[in-house]
Amino acid sequence: MRIAFGADHGGFELKNALIEFVRSIGHAALDCGVNRNESVDYPDYARAVGELIVSGKADVGVLICRTGIGMCMAANKIPGIRAAIGYHNEVARLSRLHNNANVLCFGADFSNIESARGILKTWLDTPFSGENRHIKRVDKIMKLEQ
Repeated sequence: MRIAFGADHGGFELKNALIEFVRSIGHAALDCGVNRNESVDYPDYARAVGELIVSGKADVGVLICRTGIGMCMAANKIPGIRAAIGYHNEVARLSRLHNNANVLCFGADFSNIESARGILKTWLDTPFSGENRHIKRVDKIMKLEQ
């Protein structure tokens, strides 16, 4: 799987750790930055990751800021993106299973590397259920963009 990663200055350390992790389990990681702790604007990185997914150059994405909220809000403004905040394994699993989320957001101030690895692995390992009731709901979400 091709996974696009983006983070602001508050999330770059967790981003780097998660990139190393996904590569260790056989996935390709596309690093959209940032790679320093100088202040940057998180919407720029949400856009970079979202555009890779929408264009088909990445399959899914991971975004990290201090809370995960700003990245999630910014990513969800990009047509075709369904971003969720990954603060718990079950929430991450259900975001894929029921909502077909294609971006997972983390809050670096509220996630440690070990738990983020587990949550990300759960999310990556969970396919969309494809059940009619969930397809109908995801379709309705996507129609809100029109």
